[in-house]
Amino acid sequence: MQKDLSNIFGTTHGLDEKSLHFLIKALERSNLPGFDYIEFKQSVANLIGMNIEEVTAYKSVLATAMSMGLTKEKLLKSAHHYQQILEEERTKFDAALQKQMQQKVQLKLQEVEQLKKQVAEYAAKIEELEQRIAKANQTISNADEEVQEAKSKIEEAQTSFDFTHQSIMNQIAQDIENISAYL
Repeated sequence: MQKDLSNIFGTTHGLDEKSLHFLIKALERSNLPGFDYIEFKQSVANLIGMNIEEVTAYKSVLATAMSMGLTKEKLLKSAHHYQQILEEERTKFDAALQKQMQQKVQLKLQEVEQLKKQVAEYAAKIEELEQRIAKANQTISNADEEVQEAKSKIEEAQTSFDFTHQSIMNQIAQDIENISAYL
């Protein structure tokens, strides 16, 4: 079965495409062998796409999958496996985000603070140093804009990732509830 997971996890409006692609690739890399939650979800989606009721689709797919050795317990265990994969990716993303924040924001802020100290020292010196003060002030002005822009981009990436991550987590949680309720 073709595993285009964006067709089953990427249906929520407003998902960040880059985050979705990143998370889908993580799920694909961690796909367990055999018929598990991923194949189950795809099969259910296919049946629902043919206007079959959700409950009927869940039961039909499980009945067929049971002939391949899948049980409700194995299905739930594999769904939890994919939730764990997504949480691991979130941890990695958060670490990378922190690194970006350190590199693009904190270091720039430190640079700005250092330049502000230099400006104060230059102001205390004789008039020939006024040109250095003007140059340092220009650098500070530019750094503030760069810091704000970098911070905005990082925060936007985090918001997009959080929304996409939560959407997939919600879908899996709903599937787990449905599996528990319907099967």
